[in-house]
Amino acid sequence: MKADLEKNVSLSDGHSTAKLTEEQLVTKITSSALKGKKAGATIKKILEDSPTSSAEGSNRRLVVYQHCINLCESGDLQTEVVADIIGLLMLETHTLPGPSLAQLASFFVEAIKMGKMVSGKSLELFPTVLTALASCEALAYGKGELSGEEYKKQLINSLCSSRWDPQCVIHLTTMFRDVPLSSEELQFLVDKILRMFTKLDLQEIPPLIYQLLLLCAKGCKKQVLEGIIGYFKEQDVHQEEEQKRGESLDLEVESIPQDQLRHVEGTAILHIVFAMRLDHELGRELFKSFKTSYGDLSPFSIALFLSVARIQRYEEQVFELLKGAIIKNFKDEQLQQGSKFLQVLLPGHCSVARMILDTVKNSVFGWDHVTQGLVQLGFFLMDAFGPKPGPFGKTTEGSVTVARTPTQQACKLGGQVLLHSFKIHEPIRGEILEQVLNRLVTKTASPVSHYLDLYSDIVVSAPMILLESSSKLTETFDHLSYLPLATVQGLLKAVQPLLKVSMSLKDALILVLRKAMFSSQLDGRKSAVTGFLLLLKNFKVLGSLASSQCSQAISSSQIQVDVHSRYNSAANEAFCLEILSSLRRCLGQQADVRLMLYEGFYDVLRRNSQLASSVMQTLLSQLKRYYEPEQDLLPPLKLEPCITAHGDQVFLQEPLGHLLSCTVYCLLWLQNTRKSANPNADDSGDDEEEEEEEEGYQSDLQTILESATRRMIKCELEDFELDKSAEFSMGSSVGVKNNIYAVLVMGVYEVLMEYNFIKANYNKNCFEDLLELFSRYHKLAEILKEKSGKGRVPSHKTPRSLLSMGFTATLITVLFRDNTQSREEALSVLRSSGEFVRYAVSVAVQKIQQLEETGHTDGPDGQNADRTFRFLCDMTSVLMWRYTNIPSVVEEAGKKEKRFNLSQLCLEGLLRIFTACQQRYPDKMAQLLSTMDAAEDDTDDVAEMNYFYIRQFQRALLTQLSGGEDEFNSKEAQLLVSILSVLSRQLKPSSQQFVQMITWTVKICKETSFEDSAFCKGLLSLLFNLQVLHESPVNLLRELCQDIHSQLGDIDEDVEVEKQSHFATVNMKTAATTTLLVLSQVDRVLDEVDWLIARKKSQTASEKQSLADATQTGGKQDPVEKAVTLQLGTLLTALNELVQTALLPGTCTITLLRELTRTYTILTTLVKYYIQVCTTSQHAALPPRFEKLVKLSGSHLTPQCYSFITYAQNGEMSDGGADDKKKKRRAEANTAASAKLLRETKAIPNLIFSIEQYEKYLITLSKKSKVNLMQYMKLSTSRDFRINAATLDAALQEQDCSQEVSVSSSGSIILKINHKPSYILSVCSSTFLSPQSPRTQRRHKNPNRRRENSELTWGTSAASSNSSCLKL
Repeated sequence: MKADLEKNVSLSDGHSTAKLTEEQLVTKITSSALKGKKAGATIKKILEDSPTSSAEGSNRRLVVYQHCINLCESGDLQTEVVADIIGLLMLETHTLPGPSLAQLASFFVEAIKMGKMVSGKSLELFPTVLTALASCEALAYGKGELSGEEYKKQLINSLCSSRWDPQCVIHLTTMFRDVPLSSEELQFLVDKILRMFTKLDLQEIPPLIYQLLLLCAKGCKKQVLEGIIGYFKEQDVHQEEEQKRGESLDLEVESIPQDQLRHVEGTAILHIVFAMRLDHELGRELFKSFKTSYGDLSPFSIALFLSVARIQRYEEQVFELLKGAIIKNFKDEQLQQGSKFLQVLLPGHCSVARMILDTVKNSVFGWDHVTQGLVQLGFFLMDAFGPKPGPFGKTTEGSVTVARTPTQQACKLGGQVLLHSFKIHEPIRGEILEQVLNRLVTKTASPVSHYLDLYSDIVVSAPMILLESSSKLTETFDHLSYLPLATVQGLLKAVQPLLKVSMSLKDALILVLRKAMFSSQLDGRKSAVTGFLLLLKNFKVLGSLASSQCSQAISSSQIQVDVHSRYNSAANEAFCLEILSSLRRCLGQQADVRLMLYEGFYDVLRRNSQLASSVMQTLLSQLKRYYEPEQDLLPPLKLEPCITAHGDQVFLQEPLGHLLSCTVYCLLWLQNTRKSANPNADDSGDDEEEEEEEEGYQSDLQTILESATRRMIKCELEDFELDKSAEFSMGSSVGVKNNIYAVLVMGVYEVLMEYNFIKANYNKNCFEDLLELFSRYHKLAEILKEKSGKGRVPSHKTPRSLLSMGFTATLITVLFRDNTQSREEALSVLRSSGEFVRYAVSVAVQKIQQLEETGHTDGPDGQNADRTFRFLCDMTSVLMWRYTNIPSVVEEAGKKEKRFNLSQLCLEGLLRIFTACQQRYPDKMAQLLSTMDAAEDDTDDVAEMNYFYIRQFQRALLTQLSGGEDEFNSKEAQLLVSILSVLSRQLKPSSQQFVQMITWTVKICKETSFEDSAFCKGLLSLLFNLQVLHESPVNLLRELCQDIHSQLGDIDEDVEVEKQSHFATVNMKTAATTTLLVLSQVDRVLDEVDWLIARKKSQTASEKQSLADATQTGGKQDPVEKAVTLQLGTLLTALNELVQTALLPGTCTITLLRELTRTYTILTTLVKYYIQVCTTSQHAALPPRFEKLVKLSGSHLTPQCYSFITYAQNGEMSDGGADDKKKKRRAEANTAASAKLLRETKAIPNLIFSIEQYEKYLITLSKKSKVNLMQYMKLSTSRDFRINAATLDAALQEQDCSQEVSVSSSGSIILKINHKPSYILSVCSSTFLSPQSPRTQRRHKNPNRRRENSELTWGTSAASSNSSCLKL
């Protein structure tokens, strides 16, 4: 203690320290600092002995500061000692003179540049030095002086412009937090730090981001966020490229390990989210940045947004933004895929869906903060974009296999996110399952097919995981009887694999189904039937269900024990028989419940043949209730018990046709099974006796069916109380009863026809009986069709045929293509009846239509997709052969009514087959075409095969067109065009076949001149659909507009239009149809142009620094701008033709006015874009093409628009020649419609307003660009209160009233009305106002106000330039 005191005393001696040299001072400071004892006191004493008033003292202080900085950076001192030294120096900094501060600051800058600030411990002093430096008034700088603030700016600029050692970047970022910076300096600094990201090790990125986020509290928040997101986006792209390169070389090429990158990204996300919790301004900047660059998403930014969604105030905003980005991306993708013009112009397209799925995949690397957001996003998308209920809450039957629309794709994406998240993240599985099941239970008013699909996929992918949470499913079972039938069917089908392996789950379901069987709700009982039939199909009586027969292959010893330990064959048999006894109760319930049972028994029998005896006995006893056993009595079936009455209403009680159909199918299947199982049964008498004993019901059923056939042939309609005099009106109970009877009888006839065909074994006599059955059926069908169509509203809808799809396919095959010699005689009986052949084909078409609309058909195997597709292939082959081998011309010989055209029916069937295949079996189109066995050289090339059939139908259409207009069958030609349209979708737009298809279609359009609007519409639609996938259709539109103008004439009757015809298909009768088609395509082109301009505006908004080069780069116009200008230029030329055309008043006129309005609106958008460019960049020049476009719009289109408006408004007054009867009739027909349309729409005022807006912004652009664009604008017509003098004169002369009309010498008309005070009306003919004075040019900018004025107009004619002023 004494020694220390003496040392301090020695130090306090002023002469002892003041006389020390710089080397001695350095030595003393180093010695005390290394010892760690009283280093601060030593430095403090030295500073006290070095007064700043003297130059020597200032120099000594500077030496002390510089040495201490080097000492702290050496790393030899203890942390506490460094803290003491830096703290002491910071307190003394303000005493340093200006030159010393400048030298010290320069010392820091040089040390940083040399990379000496590795530890960064002394950098805490630098902010204090800079702050003190900024307060100095004047400092020497070069040969002059600078203020302290300016000197500080020079230092910071020098520092940020120099090379930084990567090891000191974090320390410098931390240091700059305490340095006062201007906004420009901060921006410069942040830019420097963001550029250093790529030079740092990956592990140093998270701490740097943390410091950067603290630094951005000063400002530049948007720049910091965009820099961080951009860095990780580049890293992801780089790694993806490495993976692709590695896959192509079969090597692992990774400069950065994937797991390391993902963990760093996860940490960075946590830092950003934490910063946003503390600084809400940072959150606002993130969302603002996202809105300006909608398409600039990446897996990292999506993960960041999903993490931000955990902050409650941002949750809704995040999901709304992501929803908007997703749907916009899908719409953009759809727009690009449907347009070759856009594909060539913008070949690249980033998929937001793929990025979101990448985010799900990346979240496996510990991104727990993202998983909850993924679940919310998945359900948000499915809720927002799932299928919506149809009219009256009904849902469309069947689901489309392929997601085609953007909303369907977004819904599917939500399901994929949830499914992948379920597989990857165990903690969220329970929540996903619970939310899916909750939606199935609660969303009873809207379709839930998308949730059922998701649940089914989860069951397939992870059945064992679901068994662990079976309690949730058991709770859902309790609500089955209250759910819609479609939901119950989907849910039970989805859980079917679980029922096979979990007996507890099955027991719970059975208990619920038993309760539902006695439900007061019809849907509840139908749900019970559905569930019981499902169980019967999937539990075999003999032995347990083999694993190979499960829908899913599930292997687990525990499951096998569960199955075998409790349920042996006896238990299964008892279980199934108990279910059957429950189902028998349904035979006394409503027709809907019985119908479900009959439709399900066949599949039960096929899957569980041991239940045959019970099922067949049940059906037999039910059938006997309605069968008349007395063989001499007619009819053989009792119809009275099949209906029931409640008050005045009559209802169907027993679907007799379906009962008989089910019985026949089951009987035939059993007989076929017996034959295939025991082919020698006929040789063994013992077996026959056994079979008769066991299957006695078979002979009973055969007897009933044969007797019913024989007696039904003898029956007349009067036996069923149905004849031509019977009432079939649906408005009375008698009519309803007769309709039900008729449908039942027709169903019975159909079932007996199918049974007798199969049992006939191509026997001629049996086929004659079959034809007798058909003649009775056909007679009743014709009466029903005739009677039901007599009311005001035809109520007849052909009932669905009870023939099975398999039988229908067999029937049309043998009718058209069976050449077996032994069958020839029998088949000739059926082929001789043209009505029967047409009936067979019409049933085939009906079955195909049902498959197209619902995805399944009635009857056996109707729900089996594979068998149904096989039947479809058989039908395709037959219908194609029939159409191509028997020309319709031959067939129509001697027939007056074209509705009986069988070829047309075959074509309709083929069209529906191709459409259904594209919708329901999109991957099997090649297989379908290959079964048509007409392809040349048996080619395996799908495209060649498809094009072969396209050529077949092209030849058929040419045959139709070559026959002349009298022989032309319009409906058949339309079907051929529709088939060509469907098949052409299979062609690749880049293929040679596609080009040939377009060439052929153009040739047909140019050469065909039939006056058939429907055919013309189909043909031109095909042409447009092909054209947009090949190139832009604007030139095609221009030629069509010229043709329309040539055909309909000009709005000015004195102008003779040059007769030209590019396309012969455009004529007087088809011109209106063509106009509407052309305008719809114009709208599509405008969509594309609008999308391109919006995309360009968003790009330039996010890249302001490059706006100077946005319009012209190196003297060349931007390709997108060039394309937009050319498209609009060609469109304006086309529209210029249409606005001069004398279109008929009505839809064409209104549609044209709307498209003109939209055109001017998009022109205004383009002008606004160039205003934005000129505002941001002073040197940007307008492209010459744009000036030409403005000239075209102003000098050509706008004047014609005003003339067309006058023409449209004059539609009411155009019948001025009242003496002409034709004009009067035409006026009466057209005037009312056109006047009503013009009154009810605002098309004209909207068009005028859009033109004015266009001219307004052109004036603004002229000022910005210093180019006089208004020189091209012609003076437009003032449209307020104009009265055409000639029109008024003619109208007044017709009135039978005492009026005097005189024309003054000045050209004014003077009206004198008796018994009225005089009024002066001054009407100037055509007032042209200067466009440079907007106030006088247009009186009313508001279209609503303008509309009020225009309704006062009596007559307006742009051509009346010689009209006079009217005065009275």
